[in-house]
Amino acid sequence: MDEHEETAVVRLHLWMERGGETLFGLGRLQLLERIDTCGSIKGAADQLGMSYRAAWGKLRASEEALGLALVEKVGGNKSGCRLTPEGQRLAGAFRHWFAAVERHAISQANQLFPFFCGGFDDRGNLTSALSANSCATQNIAK
Repeated sequence: MDEHEETAVVRLHLWMERGGETLFGLGRLQLLERIDTCGSIKGAADQLGMSYRAAWGKLRASEEALGLALVEKVGGNKSGCRLTPEGQRLAGAFRHWFAAVERHAISQANQLFPFFCGGFDDRGNLTSALSANSCATQNIAK
């Protein structure tokens, strides 16, 4: 039997709220990362399997709750956009925080439970606790 068939996978869904409103989480991180890659909200929404309206609504809700612009239009009224410096910083900070929490959770699970635990790297490959990397960019819409 393969080592990974014996591995219990630690899965985390982390987000931040204030006053019942979602500030930021994995889904918002994925949206920002796809916007950064695609250069548009529509392209990002398509890749994530959601409507433009849903993506726009989530983005606006986070921007309003945070009091920050996370994306900006490129070239006036064209449909393209990019992350603002604040959007880039928030995405990077959340990715870093998530990876740290995930590494700690895997480490603790391996100390507390009588079975091996691992996580996923950025490519969706199962990893050990020692080499565990952030799965924040893994599609969580499953």
